[in-house]
Order: sequence, then structure tokens, then C-alpha cells
Amino acid sequence: MEEGIHITLKADTVTGLYGLPITNTMLTSWLVMLVLIALGVYVGRRLDKIPGRLQTFFETLFSFILDYIEEVLESRTLALRFFPLLATLFLFILCGNWFGLLPGIGSIVVSPSVHAGEALEYADPAHGMFAETEHLEREEHTVSLFHPISVDLNVTLALAIISFVVIEVSGVLFLGFFTYFGKFLNVRSVMDFLVGLIELISELARLLSFSFRLFGNMFAGKTLILVAMFFVPYLLPVPLMMYEVLVGFIQASIFALLTLFFIKIAISEAH
Repeated sequence: MEEGIHITLKADTVTGLYGLPITNTMLTSWLVMLVLIALGVYVGRRLDKIPGRLQTFFETLFSFILDYIEEVLESRTLALRFFPLLATLFLFILCGNWFGLLPGIGSIVVSPSVHAGEALEYADPAHGMFAETEHLEREEHTVSLFHPISVDLNVTLALAIISFVVIEVSGVLFLGFFTYFGKFLNVRSVMDFLVGLIELISELARLLSFSFRLFGNMFAGKTLILVAMFFVPYLLPVPLMMYEVLVGFIQASIFALLTLFFIKIAISEAH
């Protein structure tokens, strides 16, 4: 049978650990975290008064991010407090998106064994007892060992939950519990109540907007590249992959920036 384009919304299971499935997206996430941690340790232990190229690059990048956060939050103290989270979100999403575009990553495949079928019980009239049989069928197929993290909705939803929790907790800590939730539950007038209800709905909708915005853009790009590789394999995929490098950077920036802006809104007094 001729193979076509394999497009799926869920990550492929590579193996299992104590009954828990290990997907190719999880392997990519662990590898990205390992690379970022190793790079951080390497750069951190080689800091010099006269910086080299690598140290200069990271100092320039982090200084730019920190100055921008300070400009938005209007406080150096708040910028230093939220900088680790925002920088980590940006670097993790960026590296995760770009990792899937590296040459040869998609060609690394494994052949996990998938068990199909289940244990069945049936009555044996000859012996007057129940017998149990187990039908196990093995279907051999190949799956990619690594997969872009933002193409898995589980990953983008997990990142959205982290951002959502940080935003809400920041609002409560800076304004107080009653003052913060007074933005959403205001019964001084019918108009204030309706405005607060709309604000509450929009606040909860951030979970969906955060996760589906990142997932949708990256999944669309991945699908477009697969279609281009299937129909025009030697011409069209290269410019599309270069475009996806830019999209990966933009989407990582948007996720971090939206988290920053929503934190700013959360810690500000309601007008």
C-alpha cells in the first residue's frame, strides 16, 4: 500500500514507563530542557569581565528582555521578579519550535509494539465454568522519535495553565484577594455587574486562547510543510521551513508578551 501524508492531532507513543505512555513530544521537551539547562550551566560557569561572543550574545538578549519588562511593568523590582518566568517561556517555546525543523530530526523513527485487543471471558458449557482468554495482536508501525512541542495541544495547554496561574496569583498578591476579584464580582450596579461578568469570561477564556493560538499556528505550519514535501519535495519545503523559523520566533515572543501584558493588567488597580 502506498503511504500518504501522516497528520495526527495527538503525539505518538514511543514507549512506556511503569504503565505511563512516553510520547515523542515528551522526549522533545526533555531534550530541549536538557539543552537549555546545560547551556545555562556552561555559560554561567564561564562568566568573564571581558565577555566572549557567547556571553555577549546572552547578556545583550537578556538585557533587552529585562529592559522591556521594566518598561511595561514600570518597576525594576517587578521586572527582576518576573524575568525568569518570561525568559524561560520564550526560550523553551522557541527552542521547541526550532528543534523540529532541524535536518534529519523527522527521519529518526522507532517501531513501538502496540497491543490491540483485550481479555475476553466466555462460558464453557462442556465444563460448566468460565474460561478466560486474551487476544493480543501486535501491529508494527514506525513513529518519529521527536516531535515539535507546540504541535501537541497537551504541551500548549500546560504552558497556558502555568501562565494563567501566575497571572491570577500575581493579581491576588499585589492587590489583595477581595480587591482583585472585585474586578469580576461587582454588584454596585447592573452595568458594573455585567462588565465584571464579561471580564471574568475573558479571564477564563485565556486558557483556550493561549493554548490554541500557539498550537494552531504551529500545527498549520507543520501540516503545510508536510503537504509541500509530499507534492513538491525538492523545491517548496525549503522556503516554507525558513518561514517557519520566523513563525516559531514570533509565536514564542507572542506567548511571552501576552503573559507579560496580562500580568500588568492583573496587578493594576481597576478603573
